[in-house]
Amino acid sequence: MVLIAEAPIAAETVRRWLPLAQDGLHDPANPALRLLQEPSVALSRLPSDRVGNQVNWVAALEGGHINPRTNILPESRVRMIDLDILLNLRGGTPIVRFPHRQHTLWLDCSNCHEHLFKSKAGANKFSMERILKGEQCGVCHGAVSFPLTACERCHNTPRNKPPPAAAVRGS
Repeated sequence: MVLIAEAPIAAETVRRWLPLAQDGLHDPANPALRLLQEPSVALSRLPSDRVGNQVNWVAALEGGHINPRTNILPESRVRMIDLDILLNLRGGTPIVRFPHRQHTLWLDCSNCHEHLFKSKAGANKFSMERILKGEQCGVCHGAVSFPLTACERCHNTPRNKPPPAAAVRGS
């Protein structure tokens, strides 16, 4: 019998980002492109993730690696809400625990309420079909935040464990 030892897998996946001139979004002929920071320079210094653009943005924020501007109007009041909402309570997949805190660190409530989601428990009928079409959660997830292929990021609470005490049950 011959045993072949495989090289160990690195603890952190090698992260690769296309240069701006090759990403299909930026005009490579634009002379101002050289003024922008390349993603490989900016993003490689941030906590890694295995999905999306390979940056764990919540860890970057909580670790003090980034400090996004909360608003452009100094008189605007920033509201952070530390409340979890439990969704998908009757489905077969793990329960969705929606963390308001991580979302309101980035966004004002008005980004989602009342046009994407009603602020009343049970008033929203979530649908993976709608989310995959870019509606509801899909407005951001799959576009500017982690992709919808990382199911366990949302379906993150086992059904056989009691929900967190600070959670509100939704639809």
